[in-house]
Amino acid sequence: MSKSALINCNTNESQDKMKHRILITSLICLAALNGFAQQAPTDTGTYNFTIADCLNYAYNHQRDVVNANLDVTSAGYHVKEIIGQGYPQFSGSASFQDYLKTPVILFPDFITPLVYGVLAKEGVKNGSGNPILVPTSAGLTPVNFTQKYNSNLGVTATQILFDPSYLVGLQGRRTYKQLYERSYTRTKIEANVNVTKAYYQVLVSVQQLKLLQANIDEIKQQLDETTARNKQGFVEKIDVDRLTVQYNSLVTNRENTIRLLALNYQLLKFQMGMPIEKNLTLKDKLEGIQLDASTVDATNDTTIYRDRIEYGLLETQNKLDQYDVKLKKGQFLPKLTANASYAPAYQSNNFSSLYSADYPSAYIGINLTVPIFTGWQHVNQLRQSQIAVLKSENDLYDMKNTINLQVSEARVSYINGLQTLNDQKKNMALAEEVLRVARIKYEQGVGSSIEVTQAQTDVTQADNAYIQGLYDALVSKVDLDKAYGRIK
Repeated sequence: MSKSALINCNTNESQDKMKHRILITSLICLAALNGFAQQAPTDTGTYNFTIADCLNYAYNHQRDVVNANLDVTSAGYHVKEIIGQGYPQFSGSASFQDYLKTPVILFPDFITPLVYGVLAKEGVKNGSGNPILVPTSAGLTPVNFTQKYNSNLGVTATQILFDPSYLVGLQGRRTYKQLYERSYTRTKIEANVNVTKAYYQVLVSVQQLKLLQANIDEIKQQLDETTARNKQGFVEKIDVDRLTVQYNSLVTNRENTIRLLALNYQLLKFQMGMPIEKNLTLKDKLEGIQLDASTVDATNDTTIYRDRIEYGLLETQNKLDQYDVKLKKGQFLPKLTANASYAPAYQSNNFSSLYSADYPSAYIGINLTVPIFTGWQHVNQLRQSQIAVLKSENDLYDMKNTINLQVSEARVSYINGLQTLNDQKKNMALAEEVLRVARIKYEQGVGSSIEVTQAQTDVTQADNAYIQGLYDALVSKVDLDKAYGRIK
């Protein structure tokens, strides 16, 4: 085999091996990507939620709830900040100066008179042969005490030994965080109420749509039969027109209800913190919601206010106001702190030898601050804090009465709503029965089409009254649970 043929053969083998490696690598990458795609969660944008699912979603996504939870986290960091004030505090400092013109101090010339005095005393004469005289005024001599390059390093430590403000802060740190935790709970309760009402609104709209569709199907059948009888000459055209008017009105109501249902879905998603472009369907049905008088507490307990988060919030605020009174009283007491410092100094006329030698200084000490007279500022601040405590106690008393009144109102509204709903159910059944009898009479020729039309109108009105009564009863149930503090 020639050399060129051998080279071509080796080249072909290398290319084949390279292609084989590339193919294997591609297959491995494809398999890895396929496995990742199967494991990665996909958000289809469609949710099928129960009311509990909607509430859990709202707790994690609704803006007010999320912000309230962030406030709790922030309060925890603030508590750590308060605790950190009692730890030793260290700070460092460094400085460097290059004197372009060093400062000069003028000193009196006390050396010249001394020298001349010694010479005069020894009888030394000057170059003229005359005795040396002591000058009466020596003047001022400029003296430079500063090196061209100066640098200073320092470490300072302080420690609180006694500070009433810090002690009060430690006592009230749990109450401070509790205020934000209860505020977070209140926000969750408000989200719960809003989401539940919006959820019920969708269910009621769906039920309303079913009733409308049933009425439309029923009147459409009647309209077709009446139209056929009109063509046969058994009924007048005015009977067909009356039914057509009712049919058109029901169709319009259905279309309006469909649009309102879509809007109610968007409202529910908004209350949940869900993007309104997402698809949401509901699992729960109206049949699964228990509406009965057993949920009403007949004992009329006057201590229900203790179960309400609003009262708990005011209690926490009252505790914080009392801590503020302690804080203001602590302003009259002294403060004691310990401090220490270590600061090496460096000086030289040559920059290269600036840090060759240091001249350190260090000290430890105690600072005592005693308030003597502050223009009655602390006294007036204390009185303001005491007034704030009185106001918070008044708010607590007023909240008791407010909650008791809300419980009474919610109880009455719920009982009235149940009674109205039951009456509307009966009215629906009666209206359907009247319509059935009116049709029989009309078909037998002993009744008029006006009776049938009026009976159909009564059925529609009874359905609308039932839908409104159903929604009112559901809303009053939510308000009752909130008033009793059952929503946590």
